[in-house]
Amino acid sequence: MNMSSSENPNIKAVFLDIDGTLISFKTNTIPESTRKAIQSLRAKGIKVIVATGRSINSLDHIGHITFDGFITFNGSYCITAEGQVMDKNFIDPSDIKSLVRYAENFPLSYSLMYENKVEINDAAPEVVGMYAHINLPVPPVHDKENIDTDHVLQANIFLKQDDEETFMKNVMPNSSASRWSPLFADVNHGGITKSTGIKHFCEYFGIDISETMAFGDGGNDIAMLKFTKIGVAMGNANEDVKKIADYITEDVDNHGIESALIYFGVL
Repeated sequence: MNMSSSENPNIKAVFLDIDGTLISFKTNTIPESTRKAIQSLRAKGIKVIVATGRSINSLDHIGHITFDGFITFNGSYCITAEGQVMDKNFIDPSDIKSLVRYAENFPLSYSLMYENKVEINDAAPEVVGMYAHINLPVPPVHDKENIDTDHVLQANIFLKQDDEETFMKNVMPNSSASRWSPLFADVNHGGITKSTGIKHFCEYFGIDISETMAFGDGGNDIAMLKFTKIGVAMGNANEDVKKIADYITEDVDNHGIESALIYFGVL
């Protein structure tokens, strides 16, 4: 898909993924052009909201920029800039118990993400590599006899994409998976996506979905790029993301966010 800049609606909210969109995987920083673009948007009264698969407690690296809200855990935990929790969705405890049982019998690495902590079941190389990729410390290994199965906001399941559908159907049937890496899938409460969070923020700020724009690069961004009026794929995005996008911009290291905002006349 490709949308002409002449079709630009009156954008009142912009939703931004973090890894590979706001932040470069090459430099682990936010490009200066993106930082200035966010400042300009907010100066015009346009709301700028983060939409990430990260934990609410893994956002220190963007703390130097002011945002209007945060959609975290792929929509499972939404919070305003002032700290008001708007929505919280835990994974069905039976799915977590099933996951833990499965991993006791088959080789499977996973992490469990809570409001205030993250735990892993083993420090396998792919787990260590994933946390290094997003510039985060490796979480502690949980006590298998003392797992909180009731308050998991997101799980990361380290399995191949070809095995994902069968695994979800048989092991975590009340949950849904999305993927931005070939190494693992993000798992959330069934039906929850970043677009769920967008609905909450549109209602909160009195913004219509026709007045929204989103940027992303991974499989967990597809739902929000389809949902917003203008869905922009970064030049470094996965091919399945580019296929559904309204517009493909430059990559994160080549001023992609600024370029698309200018193209559509938002800046």
